[in-house]
Amino acid sequence: MGIVNLTPDSFSGDGLATDTKRAIARAWQQLEAGADLLDLGAESSRPGAIPTPPDEELKRLLPVLDALTGCAVPISVDTYKPEVMRAAIAHGASMINDIFALRMPGAVGAIAGSDCAVCLMHMQGEPLSMQHSPVYADVLGEVRDFLAARVSVAVSAGIVPERLVLDPGFGFGKTLEHNLELLRHLDTLSCDGLPLLAGLSRKSMLGTLTGRSVDQRQSASIAAALLAAQRGARILRVHDVAAMRDALAVWQAVCAE
Repeated sequence: MGIVNLTPDSFSGDGLATDTKRAIARAWQQLEAGADLLDLGAESSRPGAIPTPPDEELKRLLPVLDALTGCAVPISVDTYKPEVMRAAIAHGASMINDIFALRMPGAVGAIAGSDCAVCLMHMQGEPLSMQHSPVYADVLGEVRDFLAARVSVAVSAGIVPERLVLDPGFGFGKTLEHNLELLRHLDTLSCDGLPLLAGLSRKSMLGTLTGRSVDQRQSASIAAALLAAQRGARILRVHDVAAMRDALAVWQAVCAE
């Protein structure tokens, strides 16, 4: 999953909110690098981020989404707002990547009334305050139980399991040790065999481990994503698509019988 940030304040420094042409070009670069799907995000969800008004989010998002109509891969839109979900689906989005896991009023209905897929992510708190001393008694159990509960809500609303993806939410209300524990045991977090998405690219946990600034975390990002793939992740959300594909090609060749 190739990341395309349409925000002015992306944590990774690659936000393109003010330049639609460059954002569209970035999307095509990700496709040319070999992305199997794209993830467009027009609101930052970095720690401390202030919510973006829906009209501003749509202003950033829709021109890029429309420009990608007919591209060869599915388009995911990273949003939690029902009105943005509905507009994105109407403009051709194939998946909604929801950091609130359909907990916002109206979000379940926005997805249930379509044939769109949805990624349900775990987050403790909300972006503005989620990294203010997150605490768990049992991070694995609590994340697993949360995801199972959200799957139950979605299925009860008529969203078939084949349309669901699960994300443990690395960096969303978790300390470094919480993130490492989730990565160590990623293969235990799915429920009913649903595919897992792992988003580790350039995140602060990697900076803490390596001492590298955000623009120097490609190697750590590739290593973390490869570990996630080895532990069952089916979708890897990355900034550096070509490098990730190279790493996966070597791993898959070694593992082939």
